[in-house]
Amino acid sequence: MRHGFNTGGDHLEWVKRNAPEILALRGRDKQFDHDFTAPQAIRTKVPEEHYSTTYIADRAVEWLEARRSNDKPFLLVVSFPDPHHPFTPPGKYWDMYKPENMIVPAAYEIDDWDPPEYVKVAERDRANDPSLGQMEGYSLAISKQEALEVRALTCGMISMIDDAVGRVRAAAKDAGVADNTVQIYTSDHGDHLGEHRLLFKGAEQYDSLTHVPFIWADPKGDSGTRTDNLAQTLDIGTTILEHAKVEKSLGMQGVVLPTVGGAGRDAAHIQYETQRTHETFGIRPRVHTIVQSNWRLSIYLGKCQNELFDLADDPGEMANLWDSEMHRDVKASLIERLAELEIAAINRVPLPTAQA
Repeated sequence: MRHGFNTGGDHLEWVKRNAPEILALRGRDKQFDHDFTAPQAIRTKVPEEHYSTTYIADRAVEWLEARRSNDKPFLLVVSFPDPHHPFTPPGKYWDMYKPENMIVPAAYEIDDWDPPEYVKVAERDRANDPSLGQMEGYSLAISKQEALEVRALTCGMISMIDDAVGRVRAAAKDAGVADNTVQIYTSDHGDHLGEHRLLFKGAEQYDSLTHVPFIWADPKGDSGTRTDNLAQTLDIGTTILEHAKVEKSLGMQGVVLPTVGGAGRDAAHIQYETQRTHETFGIRPRVHTIVQSNWRLSIYLGKCQNELFDLADDPGEMANLWDSEMHRDVKASLIERLAELEIAAINRVPLPTAQA
């Protein structure tokens, strides 16, 4: 499924059957007038009741209503295409938040920041072609005003999802399954949204891209507990199986999270690769990252400068310490731990599980 108003799959087929007139309202050339200048800011004419977020919530509510008096265990995945570019919150969600009320990213306020080469290249390319970013979603340089606009529109999309999640949770309660159901909330990745003067996403490893929300709501567990424990997406499946007392399959590399009694992990390990050639990152960019304690270290394959950031003293990741002599020992320790994680990540399937 694609994002925003221009979705495909079941949503598109549903619209064709139930509201075909809506198809003529889709597209940037059909949008309402507005004064936003940010790339892919599109004030869609598709009404809230036919937007993808509502469609997903409606189907989830229907499914839960059909669960009444059914004691069979279930796993329901409710996957919303938003928040994502294009920035198309429909109806009242478009102007629910004002750009002038958004927090200005630090990169626009710091005079002595020397941006990395990939930011400089992005700014050069956008200056040469201001139309960049209207169709694609790769990392793009944007102005402060554009950053504030996309932040406001993203907040609108998030609020629409908040309302939709509220409906799903209410349906679970009405169906009599809420008191015996773990509800999980997370996302797959972030967006620069103006951090480091960029929009969208790419090979960069900033916290704004790799750090996502995760809520585990167990009606029979602790309530209101917050933690800074590290976790990764691949840990979710392993943790669900542990909670359900189902043995995980061979090859699953996730660990059981502390929320259900697991040991968790001491470091997050990221392996990123894309087929899109980039002037700074090279051909088929590849970068491997470790996040441990208050440090983030990234090693790029190619000519892009490697990175080391102190997330405690520099949460905005503005000062790359890779070449700092004062941090030589920290860097060496992180590289050693990254090497261990790389070795551990090699799949043992279909190797033997024990000696004959």
